Amino acid sequence: MTLAEQHRPVLDAAHGGDPAALAQLLRLCQPDIRRYARRSCLVSDVDDAVQEALLVLSRRLGSVRLLAAFSGWLFKVVRHECRKLARLALRHAPYDDERAERWLAAQDTAGLRLDLVNALESLPADYLHMILLRDFAELSIAEIAALLGLTAAAAKSRLHRARLLAREYLVG
Repeated sequence: MTLAEQHRPVLDAAHGGDPAALAQLLRLCQPDIRRYARRSCLVSDVDDAVQEALLVLSRRLGSVRLLAAFSGWLFKVVRHECRKLARLALRHAPYDDERAERWLAAQDTAGLRLDLVNALESLPADYLHMILLRDFAELSIAEIAALLGLTAAAAKSRLHRARLLAREYLVG
């Protein structure tokens, strides 16, 4: 059942301009928007993407011509917000290699170990598991994917996000 079918009466009323129905629709859609944003955004951008998507929903719901296409439209808005936030983050180049090298050179071994432990402890469990399997247990992507029941592409993606978060913690 699509989001539009699931919330049809509230969606119709909100589309018709009922402010109470719009407020209820925003509450009903938020968990789905957040779940989709977690898959589409950097972890640090999820809350911002959800907020922006809800704002776009509240402002532009009246322009949606076919309410049956509401779910697709809403997830397209979330995906657009995630990409916009990623572009903004990349424009500032927070992870340039020179900066990382300077940071590493300035660290003593004991301090680096402590920072690395703290960075790993800050990761969500799924991401920590990926780093431990790949970088400490030295399993291949294919082995990790088979072990976790993922596709190789999903395992690579999860590992990439895990490393980005760890790097963000250490260098950012």
